[in-house]
Amino acid sequence: MEMDQLLAYIDKLHPVKQEEMDDITSNFEWRKVKKREFVLQEGEVCRHNYFVLKGSLRLYKVDPNGEELIRYFALENKFGTNLTSLITGTPSIEYIQAVETTELLSIHKDAFLQLLEKSPAMNMVYRNMLENAYITAQKRIYNFQGLNATDRLKWLIEESPGILTRIPSRMIASYLGITPFTLSRIK
Repeated sequence: MEMDQLLAYIDKLHPVKQEEMDDITSNFEWRKVKKREFVLQEGEVCRHNYFVLKGSLRLYKVDPNGEELIRYFALENKFGTNLTSLITGTPSIEYIQAVETTELLSIHKDAFLQLLEKSPAMNMVYRNMLENAYITAQKRIYNFQGLNATDRLKWLIEESPGILTRIPSRMIASYLGITPFTLSRIK
């Protein structure tokens, strides 16, 4: 069952009683997204939080020169959303797109916020999401300022083993802030 994966993720962070499990799972909806399908477009207000069961999402924006700037890959057992848009209710400056056919659990912002009020486990999930987002962003900023292309790739492989076999090289290069040619050369 698709909810088992989510519950195992939550239970690692905070023990969950059956009643709380039922309340949590009743608020999530299973969804299958085709490769290249968007779950959020630039300019839309983000109203959902997504938990990846199988597959992957990429979160990115397009700069004025038409270059894609990838901020994050959400792989299995990770949440992916535009937190800024979700929290503030402002239009998103980025896209969320399936890199491969992806199975998700989706929860609407209102249901998510209600669960945060009454579920210690979901509160811990949210705290974990925020902490991981901050830590990943900080590591990426500082590592990328001081690391060469080879060391950036090593860092990514350590952070996300197996990512090179699943995500197209041009997307990996964008995430690392290097050219596809440079990535090909150092591989």
